[in-house]
Amino acid sequence: MTATTVPITQEQVIPDYILGNGDKLDIRVWRNPELSVSLPVRPDGKISIPLAGEVIAAGKSTAELTSTLVDKLSVYIKQPQVTVIVTDPLSAEFIQRVRITGAISNPMSTPWRSGMTVLDLVLLAGGTTDFASESKALLYRKNGNDMSVYPINLEDILKKGKLDTNYTLTPSDIITVPERLF
Repeated sequence: MTATTVPITQEQVIPDYILGNGDKLDIRVWRNPELSVSLPVRPDGKISIPLAGEVIAAGKSTAELTSTLVDKLSVYIKQPQVTVIVTDPLSAEFIQRVRITGAISNPMSTPWRSGMTVLDLVLLAGGTTDFASESKALLYRKNGNDMSVYPINLEDILKKGKLDTNYTLTPSDIITVPERLF
């Protein structure tokens, strides 16, 4: 994990939502209302569907779960049309968040919103403290199994109106603002 000056584009690609324990699903099988169900993903990561039996849902996208259910139901139904809708994404409570820590008035973890920027999060957290080293803030972003670190110059953003490092945030981003050395 080293700091880098690789620019972050303003157009961020958000990965497919991955199902997790506690998510509430609405699964519909066209022309088969007896197979259509509304249910949560159990703590063991599975769901139970008529004819398909127990199916692992946690860790899959809705498209992957749909494909699995189509495969399992194809044994009983000719060309099943399955729709999986996430009606309550409870598992996203901590995954779909951004965080800010360090020399901030109110360190926080808050739900991520599309279009949210570094400045938005700093303002939500009440700004920096008098002891903040605003020019040495960092953005930590998970990229698959790796962590990338990007420098943020909050002094430029907050006091000079220079928005070069006012990056658009993605879920799970963490901003740290260190204290200055006296």
